[in-house]
Amino acid sequence: MARYTEKAILTNFEEMLENMPFDKITVSALTKKCDISPNTFYYHYKDIYELLEHWFNIQTEQFLEMRDEGEAWEDTIKAILKTLQKRPNLVYNVYDSLSRENLERYVFKSAESAFFNLAKRKTAGFDVDEDMLKTISDICCYAVLGFFLKFLWSHMTLDVEKSINQISKAINTAIEMYIANALFGIDLLGSN
Repeated sequence: MARYTEKAILTNFEEMLENMPFDKITVSALTKKCDISPNTFYYHYKDIYELLEHWFNIQTEQFLEMRDEGEAWEDTIKAILKTLQKRPNLVYNVYDSLSRENLERYVFKSAESAFFNLAKRKTAGFDVDEDMLKTISDICCYAVLGFFLKFLWSHMTLDVEKSINQISKAINTAIEMYIANALFGIDLLGSN
């Protein structure tokens, strides 16, 4: 029964997100739509923000389950952005209601492990410490986060293929330059 109730909460929450800003969704309205008591809602979630985070996590998990594990990060991001383009109401009902900090934290957290693994692959065979891998990962995350915000600001009209290909080239070049400089003292830019 608990799983059925949780699924009903999530389904109705998503329907509400399609039709209204997140900050207008109340526990009272959601429980009425689900035909459950507020106590039942609070049995599953501390508040509406915890529900949103859980919904985000489920969306991410479902999306990643459909992707090939060895798929390039660029292809995954392209697929995510194209999926978002198909659901503009939902995207902007969440985006316009959240603080920028919450959104940035979520995007950063979602991309962090993927870029850490990318940094590990790029530095395989070299003696690289965890701090360097974390720095490389952070740089990649900042680049993708910045693009994601620009994508939203443009009302998702940017050419996803072209944009991600350009970002990919920049990120891969930056990683290679960082590794060359950090490991071998080679300054590919010729600066001091």
